[in-house]
Amino acid sequence: MSYTAIIIDDEEMARILLREMVNECTEGIAIAEMCADLASGVKAIRKHKPDIVFLDIELPGHSGLELLDFFNDDEVSFSVIFVTAYNKYAIQAFNLSAVSYLLKPVQPSALKAAIELFEKNRSRVGYAALKSNLSGKNTKKIALHTLTSISFEETSNILYFEADGAYTRVILKNGPPVVVSKPLRHFEGILEGCDDFFRCQKSYMVNVRHVTEYIKSNGGTLIVDKKYEISVSQDKLDALMKRVTLLQ
Repeated sequence: MSYTAIIIDDEEMARILLREMVNECTEGIAIAEMCADLASGVKAIRKHKPDIVFLDIELPGHSGLELLDFFNDDEVSFSVIFVTAYNKYAIQAFNLSAVSYLLKPVQPSALKAAIELFEKNRSRVGYAALKSNLSGKNTKKIALHTLTSISFEETSNILYFEADGAYTRVILKNGPPVVVSKPLRHFEGILEGCDDFFRCQKSYMVNVRHVTEYIKSNGGTLIVDKKYEISVSQDKLDALMKRVTLLQ
């Protein structure tokens, strides 16, 4: 299948290198135009109606995240693959938001993986969540992949994650549990560095801000949101207690 793409990046060499890599490493993708700023990128999108937009986030005058603000919902028929030199903390925001991205310098294997993801999920989900997660505010949103959709929840609304084989049950403070088609280790990875969540034992990762009590008997049990009981591995107890104390 053939696709049309546009590259928006203020660095000329970055545009050229990405175009050459797309030509060499992928099949059926034609670069219709390369743009140095968001304004020319918007014009190119309206003109060519591309399937893919390779978009740098840091652009002169605008953030690349503002691109969708220039279009009505019915005009957005393209998918965005962000190209960024952001650090590891910002990359967490991309993973939380379930959007496609490439890290500079772009590697051929990463480019191929991003194109495969585009072909599987041609939609604009995650862009609003990405804006929120990159804003610097404490509230973050996380993508929850179910068998039929991707929903977004504020991390503050999540009480805990419970492993269920290759799936994970996400228990919410407000709303019914969500069964996600990702293993618990997926969430442990993308939430690495987020002090709110702690893997208290093999099958559970808890939001420590919702821990309301610790019961010492029966090997140790956490009470979450005053009603849920979760056992704690003894080798994790000291670290967990320090985390709870610091964040409460």
